[in-house]
Order: sequence, then C-alpha cells, then structure tokens
Amino acid sequence: MKSRPVRFAAIGVNHGHIYGQTDDLLHAGAELVTYYAPEPDLAATYGQRYPQAPLAHSAEAVLENESIDLIISAGIPCDRAPLGVRAMRHGKDYMTDKPGAVTLAQLDAVRRVQKETGRIYSIYYAERLAHRATVKASELVKAGAIGEIVQVAILAPHRVGNFVRPPWFFDPAQNGGILTDIGSHQFDQFLYFTGASEVEIVASQVANFHHPAHPRFEDFGDVLLRSDRGCGYLRLDWFTPGGLGTWGDGRLVLLGTDGTIEVRKNVDIAGRPGDNHLFLVDQKKTEYINCQGLELPYAAQLIDDILNRTETAMAQEHCFRAMELALRAQKQAVRLGHLMGENSA
Repeated sequence: MKSRPVRFAAIGVNHGHIYGQTDDLLHAGAELVTYYAPEPDLAATYGQRYPQAPLAHSAEAVLENESIDLIISAGIPCDRAPLGVRAMRHGKDYMTDKPGAVTLAQLDAVRRVQKETGRIYSIYYAERLAHRATVKASELVKAGAIGEIVQVAILAPHRVGNFVRPPWFFDPAQNGGILTDIGSHQFDQFLYFTGASEVEIVASQVANFHHPAHPRFEDFGDVLLRSDRGCGYLRLDWFTPGGLGTWGDGRLVLLGTDGTIEVRKNVDIAGRPGDNHLFLVDQKKTEYINCQGLELPYAAQLIDDILNRTETAMAQEHCFRAMELALRAQKQAVRLGHLMGENSA
C-alpha cells in the first residue's frame, strides 16, 4: 500500500463543517497546503485557525497547483457540485460538505465527470462519518448485535438561531431545501445501515410552519421509505427549543429482529454529560455505551483511498445514491404551511 502525506486545500468556507473536514484530515496526517474564500471575513477566520496555510489569490490558482491531491469545500451549497466538477477535471479528488448537489442536473453532471476522470467525489455525511456513537452503532450492527435491521428511524432537529444566518440559508435555490440539505445525512444512514439496493420514497413533505418572513424557507420535512432491506422514517426540522443546551437532540433508532440501538447524538436529556450516547437493548440486557473516546476512521480511509485508488471510506455509488434519494424526495414533496415558490431540484 502506498504511503505519503496527502496534500489538500480548501475552497469555500461558508459553512462551519469546513472546520470538521479540515481537522479530521489533519488528525489523520494530511497536509493543508492553501485555501481560498472570496469573503474576506470568512477567509480571515479560517486563516487564523490554520496559520500554516497561506490564502490563495483565486480558486483557479488552487486548482492548478499540481502538488495538491484533494480539494475540500463547504461553500454555498449550490456551488459545491460545480466546484467538484472543476476539481475532478483538474485531476483532484474532492470532498464536499453535504449536500453534494442541490439539483438532479448537478448530480448527473457530477456522476458523468467522476466516471470520465476516475477521481473520488466524497460527500462529508458528518452525522455518520464524524459521529463516534454512529460509528459504534455501525460496528454493533455489523457484528449482529441486534439481528437483521427492520427499520431505521432518524430525528434530526436543528436550531435556526445558533448564529446569524446568511441569505442563502433561507433560499432553497441555493441550499436545495430541507430534505436535500439536512436530509442527505439521513438517506446516507438509511442506506448504510440497511444495505438496501431498492428504495421507494413512499411519501415526503416539506413545510414552512413558523417563518412567514421567509416564505421559501423550509423549517420542517419528513420522509417515509420502503426498501428490500427494511423500512425508514426521517424527520428534519428547525424547531429545537431554546431550553436545550445544544443545537438539536438528534436521534438514530435502529430496530432489529433481536434488539434495538438508539443513538442520542448531541445530548442525553436524562442528564449524562457530553454527546455520543448509545443505548443497546438485546435479548439479555440493556446497556449504555459512552462513545466519546472512539476514533473516527473516515479521514484516514479517504487518505488511503486517494493514495491507492480504493473505496474504503465510502463506495462511490453509495455516495451518489444517498444524494439522489434526497433530491428525489425533495422534488416530489408535498408542500405545506407558509411555503411559496418552487424548489430548483
């Protein structure tokens, strides 16, 4: 197996997930070479956190740097797929924050160029890849701890008021809508835990229940799924109450033929401190597992894939199928509440 430092650069730092992407790669031994962001304030913040990397004068200068193996991005969502196409055509692998595309046309272009170039297009589905308790859940499921998966149920509440939101946050033409954006995490987890090859979107809906000042913003969405390997229910929203000490009480519930696993991703409202809580119930016991100290394998696996042209971090087809399901659910969703206008997907 080849081994050398992978050199990477960031283009687009509009979402805070860029710091998780960067930190994970640095922790795994990759080298940050440079970065580019057109917004001076965002560029300054990124540069202060990673002073080892100089600010490039343009995205093109980064893409044309032949020493760089990997481009990462958390730019405005509608810009992520076009940047990925450019990166792959410049001979770079690409890791983008979710969503990896905001329209089916964008996804089609990404699929085509990825096939033509053979480059890696990886979407940072952080709720699985960067979450220790979810990684532990995957280990338990693979070991047969709860038997065959019957249903995957995911609740993904968020809070609007964590910080001042930019205009693109409220515009589905730029962020893809709630099922495309937040929901891409959940479709990734559904496919991963069920191993489903055939998935039917039974029903999907999106709504603006409480933000009439932003009539195109979607503050609620849910999806009902049926597959050859189990059923699924996904709920996304922007209604985390102010009294909770974190941005959302995210929950993953795996129902198996011999037990259940529940992951409380960000908080245990029963009072245990911190995040990454897992509860396992099987035929013999009920067990609590604190997962805060577990290693995250994704970045190291991606580095290995870049060097050896393998697919250990994420199968390329899985990456695209999760995104496609989110986009199709968004496109066919029933629209409720104060919503007006059409999504671009």
